[in-house]
Amino acid sequence: MSVEGINGVGKTTAVRATAAALGSRCLRLDELTDQAGDTLPGRVIAALAAGGDVCLRTGHPVVETLALLALKFREFERITPELLDGVDVIVEDRGVDSVAVCQGAILHAEHPATPARTVAEQILATARRWRSMPDATLLLTGDREICVARFAARIGRPIPASALAVIEQTDQLYRELAAAEPDRFTVIDVTGHRPAETGKAVEDAVRTLLAQREAGRAS
Repeated sequence: MSVEGINGVGKTTAVRATAAALGSRCLRLDELTDQAGDTLPGRVIAALAAGGDVCLRTGHPVVETLALLALKFREFERITPELLDGVDVIVEDRGVDSVAVCQGAILHAEHPATPARTVAEQILATARRWRSMPDATLLLTGDREICVARFAARIGRPIPASALAVIEQTDQLYRELAAAEPDRFTVIDVTGHRPAETGKAVEDAVRTLLAQREAGRAS
């Protein structure tokens, strides 16, 4: 399953806390931007971020989209039976939905005649040709201004207006996708939550989904 949401909502802290709580039964997949700089994902992200844009925009949004999708496909292909030994849940910090909504927002800004959701759904349709979607997706939502402030504090600089517009569009797209696929998405409102509370909410949701899966297999 994947954990989604805009920058600063608390995804990464929650994913790490959940994986720690679940122990060896959980395989954690880190967000692409958090992977080591000497890895292929790290080098690709560094190249996309070289211009200093917080949304990884280089002026070539189609190329950026294909590069990010390729990294997510590679990540999926590298999950071997050995990695899955004793594992009954994979928790992914930002999956292909992130690529779809973030790049959908960016591409929509470049081509405003095409609705952002249409672009996002086209990106997801492409992704589905190469890898399966998460069987469950947890979408964390919260106060966007607070999330942006946390994000700015983390990177140590203000978020420019053009990036704020992308984040706002991304937030809306996440909510639209969740509404369109209620069987896959679980929306968790973490407004006012401290990091530990967000982590516990995600852990509880993962445990509930695992229990439902096990009950379905038993029936």
